[in-house]
Amino acid sequence: MGKTALIVIDMLNDFLDPGGSLYMGAQAREIIPFVVRKIAEFRARGRLVIFVCDTHAADDPEFQAFPAHAVQGSWGAGIIPELTPGPGDYRVDKTRHSAFDDTDLDDLLQEEQVEEVHLAGVLTSICVLSTVRDLFHRKLPGLVYRQGVADTDPEAHAAALKEMEQVLGVKAV
Repeated sequence: MGKTALIVIDMLNDFLDPGGSLYMGAQAREIIPFVVRKIAEFRARGRLVIFVCDTHAADDPEFQAFPAHAVQGSWGAGIIPELTPGPGDYRVDKTRHSAFDDTDLDDLLQEEQVEEVHLAGVLTSICVLSTVRDLFHRKLPGLVYRQGVADTDPEAHAAALKEMEQVLGVKAV
C-alpha cells in the first residue's frame, strides 16, 4: 500500500513573522499550532513530511509583482522556528507558485511511493492552489486542511478552497 505525505507549503519567516517582507498578519499565524500538530501526527505514524519553500534569487522577476521575499540564504527564506524540520523530513525549494514547477517533488513522491498528499501552508489562493492543480493533473488524491491554510484575502481563500473541492476533487476538511 502506498504512503500518505504531508506537504507544508511556504511556512517561512517572510510570510509568517511580523518582521517578514510579506507578513500575512496575525490571522495567518493562527494556523501554526494546527500545522505543528499535523506534522507531529505524521512523524509519529512514520509518514513523510515535506517542507516546500519559496526560494528566490535576489533578482527574481517575481519581484516585479511582489516585494522581494524568500531570497535564497536569507532569514526570510527560513522555515519558521515552530516548524523546524526533523530527521527524515524533506525540504524542496521552489521558485514558482506550484511545488511541482522545476523541483524534484515528483521524483520524491514516486520514490517514496506516495499515493495521497495532504496539504497545509500559505497562501491558499496562490501556492497551495497551484500545487493542488498540479496534483490533479498527476491524478494524485489530495486533502487540504482548512485549519492549516491561510491567505491575506478572505474571499480569495474561500474561492480557492471551493475550486479545490468542486473542480480539482480535493477534500477540504
